Amino acid sequence: MDRFGTVDILVNNAGAGVSYPATEEPLESWHRTIELNLTSVFDLSRLVARHLIEEGRPGSIINIASILGLVAAYPIPNASYAATKAAVVNLTRELGCQWAKDSVRVNAIAPGYFPSEFMGEQEGEAKTVAFLERSTPMGRMGKSGELDGALLFLASQASSYCTGTTLVVDGGWTAR
Repeated sequence: MDRFGTVDILVNNAGAGVSYPATEEPLESWHRTIELNLTSVFDLSRLVARHLIEEGRPGSIINIASILGLVAAYPIPNASYAATKAAVVNLTRELGCQWAKDSVRVNAIAPGYFPSEFMGEQEGEAKTVAFLERSTPMGRMGKSGELDGALLFLASQASSYCTGTTLVVDGGWTAR
């Protein structure tokens, strides 16, 4: 805002989680995951929406959810991550409806498994690669650049009649 005077597009790309069986996850970890993955998305979205609405400007807010917001993380024990990403999906629906009349569109992308900091060392592990190849209909993880089209679509006027929706980019993971 200070540099450009306005915001047209916000991409909320917050996400972290630690794998714990639900019976073992420390409550501190649960709260930390909720603060990062959900509260920060809500807080930044409302700040940007408030600005856009006051200015009478259209805008696009894109939340990065996860397929784990649509399906269980099993066999990976990650209740806090899955719960927060499911909440991001429904928060997207709610905010998309609340702000639609003000031309502030709110949508989400639910990526499947992509190489990332979040994947960390697991990305190169033969066991993980075999699991992903076996479990994903396309037989692989996503590649660099394969989220770009979804992001550009939701950021542009090509999606001017879309709000409150989640676009899944997962190689077919959730279709099985």
